[in-house]
Amino acid sequence: MSDTHTATTAPAAAFAGLHRPGEPLLLPCAWDHASAFALAGQGFPAVGTTSLAVAAASGLPDGAAATRDETLRLALTLGSGPFLLTVDAESGFAEEPDEVGEFARQLAAVGAVGINLEDGLGPADRHAAKIAAVRSAAPGLFVNARTDTYWSGDGDPGETVRRLEAYREAGADGVFVPGLTDPARIAALAAHFDVPLNVLHSPTGPSLPHLADLGAARVSLGSLLYRRALGAALETVADIAAGRPSRGTSPAYEEVAALSGG
Repeated sequence: MSDTHTATTAPAAAFAGLHRPGEPLLLPCAWDHASAFALAGQGFPAVGTTSLAVAAASGLPDGAAATRDETLRLALTLGSGPFLLTVDAESGFAEEPDEVGEFARQLAAVGAVGINLEDGLGPADRHAAKIAAVRSAAPGLFVNARTDTYWSGDGDPGETVRRLEAYREAGADGVFVPGLTDPARIAALAAHFDVPLNVLHSPTGPSLPHLADLGAARVSLGSLLYRRALGAALETVADIAAGRPSRGTSPAYEEVAALSGG
């Protein structure tokens, strides 16, 4: 094995090692340089990206394969940071598996160690082919295979398992079921698969300690931090307009400026 290959795969192996059932990786998701570096500064060893924030910041629709260039540009900005980067790539920004594989190769080339691919409830065999293409084109990437059976479907447990089994067979390193909050079903899925189960944190769902007890190995925050930041901005301007003291905390100008790396 070459030294170059070792250098490439070591961060990916470290990222995979953070996925521990019972002691899950809490994955905050950033949308720009400052948010990613601020989160890393709080001690988070890994940071993800959130497709909603990338799309919203660019004035483009989320989940419509419209932000391929913006996502790659953000990965280029963050890939050399002092944290492990995993990228939300929607459904791969293409229908052809080889094109998805090429995008994954580009992500790995700029320093990403993981990719999140969602099926959008499209054909499971097509999504499995995308996963296989990523495994071939970028074998070092941790592939988190997401199914949307709970996010935008009817939450059929049988269909969820069938899809995730196909993705696991295609080479997925982890499986992701956003929208799933039922403790019994989370525990059942965690016990069923031999790869880490990722769930999306919900403010109204199980707490992080409860998810750990259920066997989750990764808990993602998705777009929550971005939406909270936007909400805080709106609350602040409303307070000022009404003559009230603004709520919350604000990093000092110098602190934010330091996050630029300049």
